[in-house]
Amino acid sequence: MSEISKEIGKLIRSFRKRRNMTLDDLSRIICKSKSTISKYEKGEIPLDIETLYDIAEALQVHVEQLLYALPGRTAMSAGNNSPAFFAGCSQFYSYLFDGRNNQLTRCVFDVLSETSDSAYKIMMYMNFKDYDNYHTCENTYWGYIEHYDALTHIQLTNQDSPIEKASVQILASYLDADTKWGLFNGFSSRPMMPIAIKMLFSKTRLHEDAALAQKLKVSREDIRLLKLYNMLSVL
Repeated sequence: MSEISKEIGKLIRSFRKRRNMTLDDLSRIICKSKSTISKYEKGEIPLDIETLYDIAEALQVHVEQLLYALPGRTAMSAGNNSPAFFAGCSQFYSYLFDGRNNQLTRCVFDVLSETSDSAYKIMMYMNFKDYDNYHTCENTYWGYIEHYDALTHIQLTNQDSPIEKASVQILASYLDADTKWGLFNGFSSRPMMPIAIKMLFSKTRLHEDAALAQKLKVSREDIRLLKLYNMLSVL
């Protein structure tokens, strides 16, 4: 039983559970026996490429979401085309404060593949209970992260509702730091309206306490600049 097969099996089971699918449901869709699906999920037998694509289609996920990234794998280039903040990152984190329920929302970004010298395909998992099961979350977005001279831009599409789009702008990502501020733009359904909200990015998990929540809230300085420029800006 290989570590890769075990980890891929965990991902399949996680996404299957999220879709409220039983082993019988999945086995019927991909024309495999229930016992075979169970062995896939336990990592007892390896998956062939065609079956992996069939499972991804059945679970309505991107096939890259089922691939296991080996520890230490570098997804984003450390060369000239990748800003210092993101260089060497295969996964990073972000945080925002949701004023509708007065709660901190955590996000995990997985870098899936390189699409050009300055762009990468990514997945964003938003609002989950624990990091060990971050794939089981309230919202999953897929999209692309692109690096420019002074700006990193992230374009996102809700995996469950393709008409829902979002984007993030991160300023001065060419300068290395522990964290970076960005502006998340999207659409809220509670209530229904467009939104722009502060988002803090980090290469490591941050301590989720009152101090972090306060930092994520709109401050008096934010309001002063909003009045001064008559616009929301990347912080």
